[in-house]
Amino acid sequence: MVSAAEQLAANLNFGAFAKADELKKRIWFTLGALLVYRLGTYIPLPGIDPNIWEQVFKSQAGGILGMFNMFAGGGIHRMAIFALNIMPYISASIIIQLLTTVSPQLEALKKEGEAGRKLLNQYTRYLTVILAAFQSYGIAVGLEGAGNVVSDPGMFFRLSTAITLTGGTMFLMWLGEQITSRGIGNGISLIILAGIVAELPAALANMLELGRQGAMSTGLILVVIIMAVAVIAFIVFMERAQRRLLIQYPKRQVGNKMFEGQSSHLPLKLNTSGVIPPIFASSLLLLPTTVANFNAGSGPEWFQWITTQLGHGRPLFLIMYLALIVFFAFFYTAIVFNPTETADNLKKHGGFIPGIRPGERTAEYIDYVLSRITVLGAIYLAIVCLIPEILISYASVPFYFGGTSLLIVVSVTMDTVAQVQGYLLAHQYEGLIRKSKLRGRRR
Repeated sequence: MVSAAEQLAANLNFGAFAKADELKKRIWFTLGALLVYRLGTYIPLPGIDPNIWEQVFKSQAGGILGMFNMFAGGGIHRMAIFALNIMPYISASIIIQLLTTVSPQLEALKKEGEAGRKLLNQYTRYLTVILAAFQSYGIAVGLEGAGNVVSDPGMFFRLSTAITLTGGTMFLMWLGEQITSRGIGNGISLIILAGIVAELPAALANMLELGRQGAMSTGLILVVIIMAVAVIAFIVFMERAQRRLLIQYPKRQVGNKMFEGQSSHLPLKLNTSGVIPPIFASSLLLLPTTVANFNAGSGPEWFQWITTQLGHGRPLFLIMYLALIVFFAFFYTAIVFNPTETADNLKKHGGFIPGIRPGERTAEYIDYVLSRITVLGAIYLAIVCLIPEILISYASVPFYFGGTSLLIVVSVTMDTVAQVQGYLLAHQYEGLIRKSKLRGRRR
């Protein structure tokens, strides 16, 4: 006969095996989904002459087209069905979040919890379809105006291209949601990460080839490599930086027992917004180029001037890029962290910040601290994203060694590793609880 203790121990071991097996399944599902995404970036659009497009892309790879190609994981270079990537979804998310702050109806939906969040996500999907159709039609018109790239131009090509690219974006949006729910990490961020990482070896090989041909000096290549390592170390340091607010809990009596007062910390990340500001800023700066494609190089002079000045590396581009990064750093921080709600939760549980009155004063103090560390976070993002962008523009360094790409790679990798560690930690705690129950029954 098997004793109760032995049966519980067997259940404990089976639970540990099941948890490890579930984590493996999640990791394999994530890798499989990213493999599907990478295969899609190699399927070309119908009606495109790849050789002519290769020449057109090389002539404009140093501008906004190269930046778009970086986020598309090489899909623009190959003009694949995933050429738009997930950028329309990101743009739609920006618009919905902006509207949430000014529309009482959307703000009420946001406060409704899970049901409201699902409805907002549905609105984001609808807007994604509209933006993707708009941008894909602009790409089709731009392709027709780029020489002999299109073998049979006309309305049929425009519609087929718009439907194909829009369908590719919607598929990637669905794939990202599946990774988030059934895999490990944030699916949308991992799709962008996979595109950048997959093109890094080719970018490094191209840079070394430029050095071999004499187009780039050996000293500049060494500077770029050292700068990339330094930027990665700086990103890791700043992403882990926190401002900890001391939280004190008073003595409390439960029944006949008196519990001593405890202290803990409220961690405030220096960069609460994460990698969102540069992604949002880059996505918005790509929109004018899409609009310009509708006119195929013609249109009002003022609009053509603005489009030219928003070219990659231009002063207006850098100024707008800086302004949008700072704006979204504060905007997204305000969305993801609510000082009033945090202060109310502390008050409900009896916690307080020493020297600060609970309630409204605590919320004002948290907002005061958060605003000032967000200034440092915005400066950090601006330094990481702008200095390498200037080097890229004036030294012909590949985009993949820029601050934006390195920030995305490092931040998303750190977040994914943290989720895996959290999953394993939760599994360990579950095992400890089961062991404590086993010991209790043995006694």
